[in-house]
Amino acid sequence: MTKSELAAILFSVTLLLGISSCATAPSAPMGEGELRLLSLRVPESGTMVIGSPYEFSISFEADGHPEIKRVCCYWSGDGPYCYRVINVEYGQPGTIGFGVKILLSQGGPQRLECYADYVREGKGKRTNTAGSYVDSTIH
Repeated sequence: MTKSELAAILFSVTLLLGISSCATAPSAPMGEGELRLLSLRVPESGTMVIGSPYEFSISFEADGHPEIKRVCCYWSGDGPYCYRVINVEYGQPGTIGFGVKILLSQGGPQRLECYADYVREGKGKRTNTAGSYVDSTIH
C-alpha cells in the first residue's frame, strides 16, 4: 500500500468517527417545552441489595419547567419498568429523582437505560435515554 492510499484510509476513518460521535450529542437548539436527559446517577456500585428500594437521579436540560410524569427503565433490555418521580429540581442542569426497587434476578453489573415521559404543548412526549451500569449484591 502506498502512503497516499494509507492517508486516504486514515482520513476516511477519522471522518467516520467524527460523524458518528457528533450524531449522539443533541446539536439542535432546544424546542419550546423540550426536555433532554443528560446522565443517569445511581447509588455506589456494589452497595445495592436486590429487592430493596433506592433513589436514583437523572440530570436534564429543559426549556421552561415541563411536567415530568414518570421515569421508565430497561434493565439489561428487560422492561420497561416505570417509576414514580419523587422530586424535580429545575436548573442548569436540572435533576429528576425517582424511586427504584432493585429487580435484578442475579448479582453483578446490569445495564440500566432510562427515559422520562413528560408533557409538552399539552401532549405526552418521551425523552431520549440516559444509561448507567448498576452493580448489586444478593442477600
